[in-house]
Amino acid sequence: MNLIKSLFNENLHLRFSATSETEAVIFERPGRWMQTDDLADLLEDLRRVARKNLPARTLDYGVLGGDKERLSTCVITMVYEKKTGEPIAFNVLSWIPLDLHGEAIELLHLGLVMIDPDARSKGFSWVLYGLTCFMFYLRGGMRPIWISNVTQVPAVFGLVSQNFSDVYPGHSNVKQSFHHLALARQIIGSHSSVFGVGSDAIFNEDSFVIENAYTGGSDNLKKTFEDCAKHRDQEFNLVCDTQLNYERGDDFLQIGQLSLSSARDFAFKKIPRKSILALATSFGFMMAQAFVLPAMHWLDTSRTYKNLRPARRL
Repeated sequence: MNLIKSLFNENLHLRFSATSETEAVIFERPGRWMQTDDLADLLEDLRRVARKNLPARTLDYGVLGGDKERLSTCVITMVYEKKTGEPIAFNVLSWIPLDLHGEAIELLHLGLVMIDPDARSKGFSWVLYGLTCFMFYLRGGMRPIWISNVTQVPAVFGLVSQNFSDVYPGHSNVKQSFHHLALARQIIGSHSSVFGVGSDAIFNEDSFVIENAYTGGSDNLKKTFEDCAKHRDQEFNLVCDTQLNYERGDDFLQIGQLSLSSARDFAFKKIPRKSILALATSFGFMMAQAFVLPAMHWLDTSRTYKNLRPARRL
């Protein structure tokens, strides 16, 4: 019953088994609906994971600072150990309101990911690097979702390039389009604070490199190239090494889409077989929410459903 209820809420709140040892919980826009005490507990879970990754640094970046506005636009995915309830990883995404071709859209920004160093290689990376986006894709009736990502880490740069569609910059065969540039200009112009980029940063519209990106709150996340995790495909490592100035503190801004092809690849290549049944159940309820129920309500001419009005009786 909790699963069914959570899938039909305005904001997604979903708990499920990620592996035999871990469970994941998705909180969409928790600042809008969570009680104060519960929200404080969630923030402490985030900070406990962050402290293990950045033990000597200030934890005030993004949602870690507890800003209510950030918590009202973000999506938090937490991973917990089943036996102890200990938080061991999280992913924070953000909904960004933009305009494309005169139409209001919401772009999903791929934000901060942290994993307890002692819990890595436990087989739940698919949860942190795609599942939440995949669930929103299903909830939205399988309509493409624009995504963005800001990173200087070659492994993440390559991961986003491979897991999403039409990502620029990414693979060398993907060229910049009008859509890429239009969205990037809006993100940098009005929403750079979402990923901790200060007003003194410079955006290169040709390469999509944000120069001097670590002066707006994300200072503690700046790395050297040697400290960054590398990708198994040397193409991505080479691009980052040659186009980013790590001493200055540069980032790539990547723009792409979660489309049918990338969602299909995620479903069949990334999701473990043991988790498919649970997600298939979620998929069924989401399809009911997106297609079946609206059709049923539309056919029922006796009662109001949202903007649909009952037909007048003759």
